[in-house]
Amino acid sequence: MLPPKAAVMMMGTFPPKEDKRAMQFHYPNFQNDMWRVYGLVFFNDAAHFRMPSHGEAAHSEKAFDAEKIKAFLHERGIASCPTVLKAAREHGNASDKFLKVVETVDLAAVLAKIPDCRHICTTGGKATEILLDIQGGGIKMPKTGETVPFPFAGRDLTLTRLPSTSRAYPLSLAKKAAAYRAFFEMAGLCEKQL
Repeated sequence: MLPPKAAVMMMGTFPPKEDKRAMQFHYPNFQNDMWRVYGLVFFNDAAHFRMPSHGEAAHSEKAFDAEKIKAFLHERGIASCPTVLKAAREHGNASDKFLKVVETVDLAAVLAKIPDCRHICTTGGKATEILLDIQGGGIKMPKTGETVPFPFAGRDLTLTRLPSTSRAYPLSLAKKAAAYRAFFEMAGLCEKQL
């Protein structure tokens, strides 16, 4: 997902197995909090990107609305791209701990499609590690929540390591949302909360 006017690009690792996907888009596992975090950051509503309910059910479907998410990302100028194009999940789960990277993204080619991009955020340690390897400049691994200069392909970018939105990551939804909000405030995509 590369909106031509994107100022920010979010990069994770690799999607979960097909049976864990609740939609055909990035972060498709309903148990992953990514789209709840975005809902909280931009709309103060964790359920903002959930599929609406059909019939008499009181709750929404256990899926996110991929078209609503894509429209939002395009409108806000937020690109989303995996750091990994081919991988093997050695334990059959979504844990990056057991992700064997076969092929990484061609970052220069991706960035060429989004010339206004100035800020990259990663959604966890493995994605950050992969980007640092691609960059090859000896940048020290940033701590979670830390932003570092990320010069690449003749561009002065920043790289922010954000917390994983996996439920397995031991951080509350509110704290994950606060970290993402701080990144989007720094990038100028959402207003600072008072």
